[in-house]
Amino acid sequence: MTETNRIEYKAQLTKDLDLEKEVVAFLNYHEGGLVYIGIDKNGNTLGVADLDADMLKIKDRIKNNIAPSAMGLFDVVAEEKEGQPIIKIIVASGSEKPYFKKKYGMTEKGCYLRIGTAAEPMPQKMIEELFASRTRNSIGKIKANRQDLSFAQLRIYYEEKRKPLNQQFKKNLELLTPQGDINYAGYLLADENNVSVKVAKYKGTTRADLAESNEYGYGSLIKATKSVLNKIELENRTLTQITSKERLEKQLWNGIALREAIINAFVHNDYTREIAPKFEIFQDRIEITSVGALPEGLSESEFFEGYSVPRNKELMRVFKDVDLVEQLGSGIPRILETYGKECFQFSANFLRMVFPSAEPVNKEEDKESTKEGLADRLVDRLVDGLAESQQKIIQLILNNPKISKREMAESIGISTTAIDNNIKTLKEKDIIERVGSDRTGYWKIITKE
Repeated sequence: MTETNRIEYKAQLTKDLDLEKEVVAFLNYHEGGLVYIGIDKNGNTLGVADLDADMLKIKDRIKNNIAPSAMGLFDVVAEEKEGQPIIKIIVASGSEKPYFKKKYGMTEKGCYLRIGTAAEPMPQKMIEELFASRTRNSIGKIKANRQDLSFAQLRIYYEEKRKPLNQQFKKNLELLTPQGDINYAGYLLADENNVSVKVAKYKGTTRADLAESNEYGYGSLIKATKSVLNKIELENRTLTQITSKERLEKQLWNGIALREAIINAFVHNDYTREIAPKFEIFQDRIEITSVGALPEGLSESEFFEGYSVPRNKELMRVFKDVDLVEQLGSGIPRILETYGKECFQFSANFLRMVFPSAEPVNKEEDKESTKEGLADRLVDRLVDGLAESQQKIIQLILNNPKISKREMAESIGISTTAIDNNIKTLKEKDIIERVGSDRTGYWKIITKE
């Protein structure tokens, strides 16, 4: 392995600002890049002595020593190579160039650009040109039209991940404008807002015959995202084929790719146009449409290779904190593992992802197969007599055994109290049981013959 225009090796983490120089260079580079700690310039794996401590130091140094803020534009992950622990720093191209080391400011000693395999000082003329054209119309700089906003829901999501928010969370999560007002990112994550997210289902292959319309939103964008994920997971029914040798199962769409596409639409949508992403289910496909063309400087080929230029770094950071995003730049490559590039449609104002279904979405089924779709491996005697909400709870559990009661309520559209009552009934009928604790356990369907 050798260094490239997108890969930099460091034998160890040093105390000088050399790491910051490399990160700044990749932030200013149109493709971003990767910095590996624990590999020397010749590609030899040395490993790191204190993995956890070094990862914390790296996050702290990038957060505090680089401006404009790089939060939401980098990821620090642990990997293993040749039996040795190493650290990989994923750096996305930023939209607020030029980035620089705070100690030296916006000068040739503070600004760097990746050229070939080196971080080179940026000429002063380029610094001035980039600063003059810096993107200012971002959700982090737009003042929210409401300032009387609460964030109880956001606190709950962080507490669930054991990352409680302190009194300074709006500043720490960059939900304030430079003037100290709540910005549009904060507005999107607040308990109440005017953002409506629609999931439509059609009977045919066109928009002529609407079968179902669901609306989520008017609250935390995280809650809306989870509601859409749960709704589409409920629609993504499992297809079963029994052969002489085995029982084969697959879903209408690949679940991993679909999840990545949904989250990608939420995180990278251009909210400055005050339009939310849209989700539409047709007889032969699902379409996911987000607002905004590819970020400036990012080509289609770079997009497919996983180069990340987060449009909304504040949202990216929060979505990653609550584990909706796993690793920076991993979404599109995961989608491409199942679906081809032809499923992506680019225009001047929108990005649309179109995934064909494995069979007709609204396929007519007889009574027996419908029961099987609702409760999968449950025998008929367990399904008969169940209320519709209870059948939906069973389907949600089959799709995601770790689903929470709150997520069930959001998906079905009933209160958590109603969920508790239905679960109590299902337990009394020996249809489901809870295995493990409320925090780390899972639901189990009891399939007695």
